[in-house]
Amino acid sequence: MQESPSTSSSEERFPQVWALADRISGWLSRDQAELLHEQARALPDGAHALEIGSHQGRSTVVLGSVLQAKGGRLYAVDPFIDGKLFGGSKTRDSFERNVAEAGVGDTVELVCDYSTKIRSSWTKPFQLLYIDGKHDYWTFSDDLKWRVHLPEGAAVLVHDCFSSIGVTLGVLRHVLFASDLRYERRAGSLALFRLGRPTRQDRLRILGEMPWWIRNVFVKVLLRLRLRPVARLLGHDSPYDPY
Repeated sequence: MQESPSTSSSEERFPQVWALADRISGWLSRDQAELLHEQARALPDGAHALEIGSHQGRSTVVLGSVLQAKGGRLYAVDPFIDGKLFGGSKTRDSFERNVAEAGVGDTVELVCDYSTKIRSSWTKPFQLLYIDGKHDYWTFSDDLKWRVHLPEGAAVLVHDCFSSIGVTLGVLRHVLFASDLRYERRAGSLALFRLGRPTRQDRLRILGEMPWWIRNVFVKVLLRLRLRPVARLLGHDSPYDPY
């Protein structure tokens, strides 16, 4: 089927969007950014999305750029608490500067608070959920509850899904047996789930990622023990955790 001009134009824009986002420090890889871009591009005009965990704005710029072209809005939820890992006022300053320099400041609405604190009182609808907040089991489990705001068929994207112990345990507990989430695929550790009734194959695909998750956890242990040469034997040639 021949693509519409708008679809083709949007696809051609990804390299431009990535050029803006790639200048920003963070852990979102190009293929993961492309998956975010693809899912945001599939949203209708005027759609809204919610991002949990913005850091310096790498993923924010990707999502914000697409939503800006659609006349939509991105809610960026991050507490930016001083003294916390990856947070604080300096990180917020970097986030706001990066978003402004990318030209998406009018599209991105910063919600400077804990996702777990504001979830129960949230009333604004959105059509895409991106989770990259605190990676412990309890916070991630709570962040998954934001999906109650989503329509049927909406995308739920989870970063570090199969490279974090807390997040993966949360998926095994709250997604594997859920009646309303299907697992589709991943780009690195960024997993794409979709709101809808899962099949047996959807559940088996989650279990099929477990060897890769175990490998990633083992790599993290090797890096903590400063055994990077051993990690290379597992195909990990980087000083950073797999993501």
